[in-house]
Amino acid sequence: MAQQQAILLLEDGTIHYGKLFGKAGTTTGEICFNTGMTGYQEVFTDPSYFGQVLIMNAVHIGNYGVKDDEVESSSVKIRGLIGRNLEEQFSRKLAKGSLDDYLKANNIVCIEGVDTRSLVAHVRVKGAMNCIISSEITDVEELKKELAKTPSMDGLELASKVSTEKEYELGDPKSDVRIAVLDYGIKQHILKCMVDRGAYVKVYPAKTTASKLKEFKPDGYFISNGPGDPAAMDYAIGTVKEILKDNKPLFGICLGHQLLALANGIPTFKMHHGHRGLNHPVKNLISGKCEITTQNHGFGVDPESVRSNSNIEVTHINLNDSSIEGIRLKDKSAFSVQYHPESTPGPHDSRYLFDEFIDVVRKKK
Repeated sequence: MAQQQAILLLEDGTIHYGKLFGKAGTTTGEICFNTGMTGYQEVFTDPSYFGQVLIMNAVHIGNYGVKDDEVESSSVKIRGLIGRNLEEQFSRKLAKGSLDDYLKANNIVCIEGVDTRSLVAHVRVKGAMNCIISSEITDVEELKKELAKTPSMDGLELASKVSTEKEYELGDPKSDVRIAVLDYGIKQHILKCMVDRGAYVKVYPAKTTASKLKEFKPDGYFISNGPGDPAAMDYAIGTVKEILKDNKPLFGICLGHQLLALANGIPTFKMHHGHRGLNHPVKNLISGKCEITTQNHGFGVDPESVRSNSNIEVTHINLNDSSIEGIRLKDKSAFSVQYHPESTPGPHDSRYLFDEFIDVVRKKK
């Protein structure tokens, strides 16, 4: 059966024609790319991708189907998907269904048959920008009008839109380690990494106050990953400042890293096209060791401001572009990394950071 035509239009006027995959319709968002060959279901359900249209650079996506337990949240969070070959057929016997059915069930508009390598090269040169995918609008001028309505990611607060609405707890209530977690779009495997190390965690909605967190009597705090512009999150920056006054260990990942920086007067900036993939090399400046990391961020912390702050030590750098990948405060047990040490999907080189966090919590007690 012939597939329905679909159109991809970028903000700079670039047009790609392809075929419908997933739900028929129209979607918009900021275009970004991921170079991973596997773990596509975990990527699609990562709340940090909320508001974005994702290019999967690998040629065959969907070829091992989908499973209910290979997720990082309760639903697909990307706004749209672009692929070279998005596969309806799959080979894995353990799979519960096809990628096409999964994306339709989650109302995700997609386009396939696009030269993704050429498109990724274009984004790397021109930078991140908004785009529109449609399998129902064929008039390019009409697509331009719809695309013009899409807000820029710069200045957009999205974390509260993907955060939990209710508090919940995980782990053994009798544990000697109690961690209060601020959910700005947390991946479920981050929580698992802490629970597996014996922590009892309580997860709170994004706009929870520091005084509410303290009612849990936590031994430490965790600031999660999430989507959007961290500089637009005044409520979160204020909360992190209050948490730091409690003088208990704090660990931040990705958006949490940026919020820790902002809470200490370090500005953030919109990156040219961001870091997203499973193979980014990072050097730990404390140990001297290098690690291959999973990354997903479109904002970074200002390197000049970090290095001019006498109370902040740079702990990790990206070996591709020397961007800041980790910091720690010299006067408190607070540290953060820009990448994802829970690494689903991805290598496990950075899991030691959870060990270090739980260890320092126990020592502080």
